[in-house]
Amino acid sequence: MTKWKSLLGAVLASTSLATAAGAAELRMSWWGGDSRHTATQEALKVCGDKHGHVIKPEFTGWAGHLEKVTTQIAGGTEADIMQINWPWLPLFSANGEGFADLNTLSGTIDLSNWTDAELATTSINGKLNGLPLSTTGRVFFFNKTTFDKAGAALPTTWDELFGAAAQIREKLGTDYYPLNAVDETAALLVSLYTTQISGKDLIDPNSLTVAWSQEELARGIAFYGEMMKAGVVMDRETANAAGNVRLYEKPEWADGHIAGSYEWDSTFFKFSDPLKEGEVLVPVKLLQNADAVAEGVYRKPSMMFSVSKNSQNKEAAAQILNCLLNEKEGIEILGSTRGLPASKAAADQLKAAGAIEPALAEANAIVMAGTGPNVSPLNEHPEVRSIFLDTLEAYAYGQMDAETAAQDIIEGINEAIEEYRS
Repeated sequence: MTKWKSLLGAVLASTSLATAAGAAELRMSWWGGDSRHTATQEALKVCGDKHGHVIKPEFTGWAGHLEKVTTQIAGGTEADIMQINWPWLPLFSANGEGFADLNTLSGTIDLSNWTDAELATTSINGKLNGLPLSTTGRVFFFNKTTFDKAGAALPTTWDELFGAAAQIREKLGTDYYPLNAVDETAALLVSLYTTQISGKDLIDPNSLTVAWSQEELARGIAFYGEMMKAGVVMDRETANAAGNVRLYEKPEWADGHIAGSYEWDSTFFKFSDPLKEGEVLVPVKLLQNADAVAEGVYRKPSMMFSVSKNSQNKEAAAQILNCLLNEKEGIEILGSTRGLPASKAAADQLKAAGAIEPALAEANAIVMAGTGPNVSPLNEHPEVRSIFLDTLEAYAYGQMDAETAAQDIIEGINEAIEEYRS
């Protein structure tokens, strides 16, 4: 039983019947920074005036927001409209009944602005638990300047990356690395490779157990070991010697000594802005070798808007959601404060207005064109991620071999998510 389950307590209150949309007083909760807070409050005022409702805003920073929402939902005091982080779905709606089913409000919300695949990512047992606000995914960013200095082409395959590493280190020095791989990034690189050779996501959507065999995961972990040994990435001891510093804050990133990483497409400018003058960062398609059976894109909703199943004004909440995400007034005000919009209406409007930076659009296009199995939100369950990271670090320090690490990860994750199979 996780601490989130404990905090939720017993069975949540039963669903109340929706009332017809008339003048309603609603509440909406979200997290974010100042720009998101300002834009959302303005949009709620405009959309409320348009549809004849009053919406009380409830906003915080990221820290503590999960705990706040958990407490509210457990007590039946949550807002009518909530911004929900995608990995929280299993915590609040393991059986699909934790939020209002937005399929029942399709007469008010224009769901055609999302693809079936996008809506499937926020659906459980056929119930649409939220509207994806933006779709994000992992993509490679490479410092083209470093590769050019070494006379190496940007890689398109894993083999080419290993070749580029040898050329860069020969031409520029052994303190240069073409790729970053620590902590979450290292785990996701292992996941990417293992998904490519197996064609499966970490979590099987039907059995809710680890889908990879021990042999498949061991190959992915051993591949990470090969990258460290070949100098494609720093070994863990060298990487940890710099302390707990974010990659984009490291001088080795700013000057091109670390010349690439595997990051969320939406963070492009977070990584490009710190580069020194003359250093050029470009997004690159997922690397894969000829033996790959899947490209393995890690694509997910960054967050979603959900309606409380306890709301007395579901139809009114649906009107506000549709205004925020699909109608001109809401789209214009919210802009890209929650990433590149998943709603087709919003994306088209912002592109036509020139409101999306080309580099960000290019990175997102790579993610959207990628193929692979659907990613389960359980991949980002706190205990799942902790088990993966801790075991991978022990492997990187030589405390266990790849086969043992794979077995420990599989057994640990299966135990951590056992409660979701009941």
